[in-house]
Amino acid sequence: MEKEILRLSAEQLYKKEIDALIKNETNPVPKGWQMSPKSVLTYILGGRSGDVEITPKYMGDKRVVEICIATLVTDRALLLIGEPGTAKSWLSEHLTAAINGNSSQVIQGTAGTTEEQIRYSWNYAMLLAKGPSFESLVKSPIYNAMETGTIARFEEISRCASEVQDALISILSEKRISIPELSEEVAAKKGFSVIATANTRDKGVNEMSSALKRRFNIVILPPPSDMKTEIDIIKTRVAQMSGDMELGAAMPTNSDFEKIVTVFRELRTGRTLDGQIKLKPTSGVLSSAEAISLMVNSMALAGSFGNGKVTDAELAAALQGAVVKDDDKDKAAWEEYLENVMRKKGAEYAALYSECRERNA
Repeated sequence: MEKEILRLSAEQLYKKEIDALIKNETNPVPKGWQMSPKSVLTYILGGRSGDVEITPKYMGDKRVVEICIATLVTDRALLLIGEPGTAKSWLSEHLTAAINGNSSQVIQGTAGTTEEQIRYSWNYAMLLAKGPSFESLVKSPIYNAMETGTIARFEEISRCASEVQDALISILSEKRISIPELSEEVAAKKGFSVIATANTRDKGVNEMSSALKRRFNIVILPPPSDMKTEIDIIKTRVAQMSGDMELGAAMPTNSDFEKIVTVFRELRTGRTLDGQIKLKPTSGVLSSAEAISLMVNSMALAGSFGNGKVTDAELAAALQGAVVKDDDKDKAAWEEYLENVMRKKGAEYAALYSECRERNA
């Protein structure tokens, strides 16, 4: 049955690892958690539990992950901030999967998110038939997390209107939800918390109030610090995703990954890796997440329409779509990069340059 599901939750996908960590637990487990903070750290960063290999879910600074976990042991909520593609949602999902075995209590922040989606709403047919009652109440993910002493996730909180964001202030301060229609209050059980994520590119869209920020412990997730780390992250995720999707293509070579990451890092930073040439920036972020999508798309092209081996033709086709998002600005920046940088990189990039050049004509 699981093979028919397009995307398994973290707790389903890594059930064997989570079960092993719970079974082999030797450290104190906080109230409402299913494993200790040290076991959560092992689950996130990788290691062993008995005879089970624990695969790394996040490749980054160990201390950053420790701060995230330690925050959730306290009564403070956690806010993960970073550029697009810095694994904010990925880390949030895996933290809740390890701590509670349930990563599905999620509010997705958008311009249309309402205060009711944070607190509660009503089943109006039942409300009209029976009047206000707990039976006719529709609980939000945060309400459910408070009742069960678990963790709720709030994705892209800065995409919500400021007055909607501020509905969280009293919840995070008082750890209870008031239901005036029923003259009742719901108090949070021990273990309740919220992990929110915010995109630095959204700064100024709906700036979080200082009152709300004070309710969070803020952790900034940096982009991969070096090229090797970024390549490792991308290869790991591509291997996982391609296996799940049965793309019918072999993994790209190390050289393929290196070429794509080089292009992304140079365009992202606005200069070549050696710092010799300044480049026009593109409108897109060109994050690690986009590089993962690019490589998976290349494999899909090779598996569906090629011989099952990723070539420069597939990489170029996917690369064009990743870089050129705004026709005028991005096409000019990409043109300049192809002629002034990629063309001069030598034989290793010659075929990729030729394929990119043809598609940018």
